[in-house]
Amino acid sequence: MIRLAQIPIRIEPAIAADGLGGGITAVLFEIVTLLERLVTVAAPAAIDLRSLPLNPQDRAELQRVLGEGEVKATLNADGISSIQETRVPGVWWVEHRDRHGELIAELIEVTRVPEILASAANEIAAGARALREQITPATPAHMR
Repeated sequence: MIRLAQIPIRIEPAIAADGLGGGITAVLFEIVTLLERLVTVAAPAAIDLRSLPLNPQDRAELQRVLGEGEVKATLNADGISSIQETRVPGVWWVEHRDRHGELIAELIEVTRVPEILASAANEIAAGARALREQITPATPAHMR
């Protein structure tokens, strides 16, 4: 009679039929779900990549699968933030770094345009006032 301890056990990594690890496949399914939700109810969402158990190879594979799109933006506000559109419309890879260059947040944002790129209403109003003040002295009286 064979004892349970005598049965050979082999642990194999979860690899999907397409060659992607199970964690990557789960993230991709979540992105698909979020994209469908964005289209149907216009609800943007984000996946915090730093909260997931992804190793550097998983992260690189996710970047490879999503690819790079046409838009890339860099912001400098208390550190550098980079926003890269992926090859998938509505999916953005966003990284935020502190003043010392340390990565503090890494997200996949599913949205039409990442919120960080949108100008705030009060900033737009201040810009309009500043521009008006700049051009008013140069404007002839009959055009004011």
